[in-house]
Amino acid sequence: MNNREKDQLVHRVVEEIYEAHPALWDRFGQNGRDRTEEDNYHHIDHLYTAYEMNSAEYFLDYTTWLENVLTSRGVGTDLIIDNFERLVCHIKMMDWEPEQEKESFINHLKLALNSLRE
Repeated sequence: MNNREKDQLVHRVVEEIYEAHPALWDRFGQNGRDRTEEDNYHHIDHLYTAYEMNSAEYFLDYTTWLENVLTSRGVGTDLIIDNFERLVCHIKMMDWEPEQEKESFINHLKLALNSLRE
């Protein structure tokens, strides 16, 4: 994934989240939207590192940490799940080389989703 594709993915996901959950504007304002965008860049960076390390555990550890931080700030686990589901959906639709990287991202997100739902 090149930087342009990453920017487009993050933008689409964040736009969808704020369209689906308009109350987020009232709760967190522009700062919250900016943090959501920043978080999505971190999600992708951690997915890439997990792929490079061939370690699902790395992304699962990140997910646990993320959930602890966000829930302490009033962001529910349901929004993290929503975010990860949107990432899966959009990544599936992308043309991506190498295919192994794409599949790794999707698999790690699915494992994280299962963990968040437990």
